[in-house]
Amino acid sequence: MFSDGDQRALLDWYDAHQRDLPWRQTNDPWAILLSEVLLQQTQVSRGLVYWKRMVETFPTIASMANASVDAVLKAWEGAGYYSRARRLHALSQRVMSPASDGGYDGRLPSTYDELLSLPGIGPYTAAAVASIAFGQPVACVDGNIRRVMARQTADRDPTPKAVQAWADASLVDVRPGDWNQALMELGATVCTPKRAGCVRCPVAASCGGRATPERFPRPKSQRVKTVEMTAIVDHDRQGRPVLVQRPSSGLFGGLWGPHYREGQPPVTGSYIEAGTVSHQLSHRSMTVHVRVGTAVSSVNGVDPADVACSTLDEKVLAVAEAARQRRLKVNGKNETGERTEEG
Repeated sequence: MFSDGDQRALLDWYDAHQRDLPWRQTNDPWAILLSEVLLQQTQVSRGLVYWKRMVETFPTIASMANASVDAVLKAWEGAGYYSRARRLHALSQRVMSPASDGGYDGRLPSTYDELLSLPGIGPYTAAAVASIAFGQPVACVDGNIRRVMARQTADRDPTPKAVQAWADASLVDVRPGDWNQALMELGATVCTPKRAGCVRCPVAASCGGRATPERFPRPKSQRVKTVEMTAIVDHDRQGRPVLVQRPSSGLFGGLWGPHYREGQPPVTGSYIEAGTVSHQLSHRSMTVHVRVGTAVSSVNGVDPADVACSTLDEKVLAVAEAARQRRLKVNGKNETGERTEEG
């Protein structure tokens, strides 16, 4: 744990050097909760864009609770990990429910245990919101704090229990939210994974791993699964792609996209190869072969701008649309498939 002097030094450093982030300029628990959910698996630079969009679209818990889950997914579009958006929607409806039905009468709960009971809220988010938004003396642990702890204690393989115990013992009760954010800020901007800025660290003097910070913690081996798929894209007479909405569970749950098949089956029927799309997820490396139908579909298409699509689907549809436009140009036809004067 940190000494009193280290605690003061870290808080002073945070006060002077913290990044200017909009969720740090508000006391609104809902806005703070949105930032914590977004930043779990999204870089801050990207999170800023989506946080502003979500706050503008759903400025209150009630506004999200009254919206459809499709509207929430559309606003979340591009942020990834869409299960977070679905759970946020469920959370908002739970909070807006009357207490007699297990809700909170429209007020976000303030304690760690109550927050932890909400859909999609785990130990980190519950502790972060409780401490930052409500001043509750609860220590939170994320990847940044784990790395700071491992280097401070020179522990190559810190267990979750050990990290939480260290965070609990180090907590500054008078400014718990700022303290948690200071530790995370230190890990995000100074005590970084590959290049630790020890000369800029306010608590370097007490760091057990300062001589060789890159050794702590031991890097986790990540297995990336290679996935090959084929996207089948048809278009209606208006040139709109035929899309289907996925089930709410599973990868890209609730989002819209074309039909997919595993692997690269032989080309059959009136389809042409349009191109290939590469897409990276946290534990998947995806290669998608795009095939476009040459016949007009009898099924009505959907304007992608009107529904929520994943980034992968947007890439696939862009390749499919480019191929469709090339074919129309070659054949001298307009959007409805009719011959143009030039043709």
